[in-house]
Amino acid sequence: MPHSYDLTIPDLTGRLAIVTGASDGIGAVIASRLAAAGAEVIMPVRNQAKGDAAALRIRAAVDGARVSTRPLDLSSLSSVMSLTAALVAEGRAINILINNAGVMQPPTRQVTRDGFELQWGTNHLGHFALTLGLLPLLREGRARVTHQTSVAARKGDMNWGDLNYEQSYDVMKAYSGSKIAVGLFARELDARSRANGWGISSNLSHPGISPTNLLAAQPAMGRDRMPAARRLIGILSRIGLAGTPDSAALPALMAATDPDYGGDQFFGPKRTAGGPPALQGFWAPLRDMDDARRLWEASEQLVGTRANS
Repeated sequence: MPHSYDLTIPDLTGRLAIVTGASDGIGAVIASRLAAAGAEVIMPVRNQAKGDAAALRIRAAVDGARVSTRPLDLSSLSSVMSLTAALVAEGRAINILINNAGVMQPPTRQVTRDGFELQWGTNHLGHFALTLGLLPLLREGRARVTHQTSVAARKGDMNWGDLNYEQSYDVMKAYSGSKIAVGLFARELDARSRANGWGISSNLSHPGISPTNLLAAQPAMGRDRMPAARRLIGILSRIGLAGTPDSAALPALMAATDPDYGGDQFFGPKRTAGGPPALQGFWAPLRDMDDARRLWEASEQLVGTRANS
């Protein structure tokens, strides 16, 4: 049987939270738990019907939950800019941002609407543009920003000579690189916040191994059937040898809400396959702050967005 772990979340009444990838799985759990703690939660979603259904489920489960959806396709910089412009125009301070959405292992090399390799463009560049576009609101809210990486970032490196994997494509190396980029961005955002007095704390989390929709059948991405690896993880989760969506959500929730921690911290399950959330040491590919600065500068050039100090 799966083990049961939990986390005490402080009262978040009056706080505004944004959670990407909250239509299902880990993101839906995160959004529900934040709403249950009193936060107002905005769920930017690519599939409006799916997002609306998730919001309805949260309202049914959480008395008085304040949740809403906004359109967002992280694989389109135009979509990202539309959302950030709308939120900035509304002018509400953001207290929590959880960059949780992601894509994994398309069956063939695919690109975003802007021509970036799909995993690199969605997992990192989309969230990079989103976070920088929301920077004025994050600064006003002295926000805690949490970036969701993956166990795939434990090894490997950035493919600096070919960030877009145009010359020699390897789907797993591209995925690993995108998740290393997520971690390096998290660290550099916190470093720049401290240097420039932005008042933002930026942390990193990973969910361990759990059954999520990252490897589910996704016809829109060219995957018509659930891979065997996803079915195996589901079996392991049911017998307690891997995490569940509920337990896998806890590291991000700890990173985003635990008052005992500041920025530049890394949270994950105590064991890779599962366990209670705990503070962790940064994996080797995430330790070089020169790489973090280099990534930020390369991402600014690709996205065309600059943060004002």
